[in-house]
Amino acid sequence: MFSRIGAAGLLLLGILRPILSQDLSSCPGYIASNVVQTDSGLTASLTLAGDTCNVYGYDLPDLTLLVEYQTDSRLHIKIFDQSETAYQVPESVVGRPGNDTVSAASSLLSFNLTQDPFSFAVVRGSSGETIFDTSGTALVFESQYVRLRTSLPDDPNIYGFGEDTDPFRRPTTDYIRTLWSRDAYLIPPGTNLYGNHPIYFEYREDNAETHGVFMLNSNGMDLDINSDSAGQYLEYNMIGGVVDLYVLAGPGPVDVARQYSDVIGQPTMMPYWGFGFHQCRYGMQDVYEVAAVVANYSIADIPLETMWTDIDYMDLRKVFTLDPDRFPLEKMQELVTYLHDHDQHYIMMVDPAVAYQNYSAFENGASAGIFLKNNDSSIYQGVVWPGITAFPDWFNPATQGYWNGEFSSFFSPTDGVDIDALWIDMNEASNFCQYPCSDPAAFAASNDDPPTPPPVRPNAGYPIPGFPADFQPSSSSRIRRGQTLERRQIGTAGAMMGVPNRDFINPPYAIHDTAGSISNLTLDTNLIHSNGLAEYDTHNLFGTMMSETSRGALINRRPGLRPLVITRSTFAGAGRYVGHWLGDNNSDWPHLQISIAEMIAFAAIYQIPMVGSDVCGYAGNTTEELCARWAMLGAFYPFYRNHDATGVIHQEYYLWATVTEAAQVAIKARYQLLDYIYTALYQQSVDGTPLLNPMFFLYPTDTNTLSLDLQYFYGSSILVAPVTTEGATSVSVYFPDDQFYDFFTYEPLRGTGSSVTIDANLTQIPVFIKGGAVLPLRSDGANTTTALRELDFNLVVAPGLDGKAAGSLYLDDGVSITQAATSVIAFAYDGTTLTMSGTFGYDTGNVSIADVVLLSATGSPKTMTVNKPLTGGFSMSL
Repeated sequence: MFSRIGAAGLLLLGILRPILSQDLSSCPGYIASNVVQTDSGLTASLTLAGDTCNVYGYDLPDLTLLVEYQTDSRLHIKIFDQSETAYQVPESVVGRPGNDTVSAASSLLSFNLTQDPFSFAVVRGSSGETIFDTSGTALVFESQYVRLRTSLPDDPNIYGFGEDTDPFRRPTTDYIRTLWSRDAYLIPPGTNLYGNHPIYFEYREDNAETHGVFMLNSNGMDLDINSDSAGQYLEYNMIGGVVDLYVLAGPGPVDVARQYSDVIGQPTMMPYWGFGFHQCRYGMQDVYEVAAVVANYSIADIPLETMWTDIDYMDLRKVFTLDPDRFPLEKMQELVTYLHDHDQHYIMMVDPAVAYQNYSAFENGASAGIFLKNNDSSIYQGVVWPGITAFPDWFNPATQGYWNGEFSSFFSPTDGVDIDALWIDMNEASNFCQYPCSDPAAFAASNDDPPTPPPVRPNAGYPIPGFPADFQPSSSSRIRRGQTLERRQIGTAGAMMGVPNRDFINPPYAIHDTAGSISNLTLDTNLIHSNGLAEYDTHNLFGTMMSETSRGALINRRPGLRPLVITRSTFAGAGRYVGHWLGDNNSDWPHLQISIAEMIAFAAIYQIPMVGSDVCGYAGNTTEELCARWAMLGAFYPFYRNHDATGVIHQEYYLWATVTEAAQVAIKARYQLLDYIYTALYQQSVDGTPLLNPMFFLYPTDTNTLSLDLQYFYGSSILVAPVTTEGATSVSVYFPDDQFYDFFTYEPLRGTGSSVTIDANLTQIPVFIKGGAVLPLRSDGANTTTALRELDFNLVVAPGLDGKAAGSLYLDDGVSITQAATSVIAFAYDGTTLTMSGTFGYDTGNVSIADVVLLSATGSPKTMTVNKPLTGGFSMSL
């Protein structure tokens, strides 16, 4: 959600903001000395090579170079000030890989140092190819600006540097990606959005190899991909921090993904039920309307796993409150009870901004001293939905205890609203009041914050089947108010503070922030956190720190159970705690299309696999055709939720017959594949193997796949190629040189490295099985994931070009952080014999492998009833 200032106003601010450009050609660079080489790396002193240039702050004359061969495929290169005063990303927020090292001789990469003038190159040991080279452009390292440039081959294949809505394969001419979190309504292309991931993958066509480079720096930055007389280049322009590079050798793109996960941490496991279908809408009038949506999905026979409620439930938009007239506690508890009795789930939103008013959440926070403060120690004030607000300082050691207390009370299973998971929003952090916000109260009043709530109804005015009597038109039950909250406390630690004498509000180098000033529509960047760190340096960490704190609060509330937290703002490593929805998109075809590129970037590159877009679009009015197509595409997002905005038409699937049918078809397929994709999530949580794959990840030698971002692999074996064009009844699908099978009909299709036109009406989505796979599918769909887990499996064996196939299946209880028992099962087909092996600790009860279906590239599929239990291995001839 976004303030009523609107996107157009923000874009205008970005256009009108002057970009300060200075001549850096006189900057002298550095000279390396005191080089000390070891078996596993080197250190050196870097000294300014001439007179200071002081273009964007003051030059730091003495630096340290640290090079570590950390693994055979990872090289760590760090350049920092010798006094170590410059800000570095705290390890409490983004952990570092272990201290193990390997010998340089065993590394796939080689670090080549040029001492005078200082530059360095990273070279592949096997081919001698240079993959990172800073020669030709001097390093600039100033108090508020760091420039590092590497040369690139012409028209390089670069992916990453999100979050954004630009093409998956990055443009290479006059292209600037800015990393600075902002509330980005309508997620416009060419702008900085909610999150920041300073990692890129580059594919080199000459040797069909991929490498990755991660810059661990949370300061605002412009990443410039362009060319000049010297050739193509990538340039980092950072407004603070240090150079902290991790170079990942690959050589395959999946290898790079795994190696990156080893740096930032593997993503967390999610509850099994989180892969069900979710429904939400901003602008629900009251609890009766929420209940009616739940009932209507049941009547329409569309599986609904989880119902969500946006900020409508709050009392005048104050977090940790209920609107006593529209969402009274007793009715909310009845709603949750109904959902839980039907094996369904409930999620509510919590924003970071706490209303600056006389109520318990604010008073508890003020008493604990956890809100961000001005220089005079007064509580910093912004404006968000409830009007004047305060913001938690996630670096404050008491904040986790405060957050735990609010969650334990407000979401109490007995005295509050017993949610099953959490949605966090506005955590860039968003602030509606434009900088400088000299009078928050006046701005809130003029901006109608909080907005006037809708009329109060005694009931829905129509029957809501299945719900208690007090939800029906004859009801006259009394409404009661909510409960008082309490707080608790724990502690944390801090890190390096940053060099002195910096301009935190108007840095001399102005990044291309679409909002204009880096303090505009967010927190003032001169705020100092409780541990001494400046918001200027840590702005991009706000969402991830709220994510970790919120996950901790959910675990504190329900120990032992996996939290599902969906956040808007992310930074590198956020996948260790949360999933991500792609923000406030629009109900149009371009946003359906770009959701694919966004999604595969988050899952395959940024290591946040639980990701998806608002299905059918958030803003604007959707159409029956668009919603049908999107409902089917969304069924192949990891995170699948229909969500729309207030003031637009409703878009629940049951409102159109075509969309109902499309959703039923797609959800059935999704649920049959749920254990397959859950297994893929498990594998990514173990070693970073992507749950979703861009085409070139699985076909890295096929250069035709490098720019494909409208088709992708769901897991490693399911090719999804949705219709993404209005009015189309077919789609052109590129099939690499491989064997494929239609997922729905099992009809074989031999790929030849060319495109094929596939027909698809409004209730069809082209989905294909990649040859070489053994798929464990549930025997049917179900209305809930609880019911789904009671169904048998069918094994679909899809031989590849070599006649063989393999697959896996991970089984656990679906909800526990620590599992009492699991099964990790492998399937292998050698052309004649199917074998199941592995560990079989999880008790599936009566669930077994009912049938085996052997597909054929030349004939009809063959189905065999086997009824094999999931208690041990077997082999059978097919």
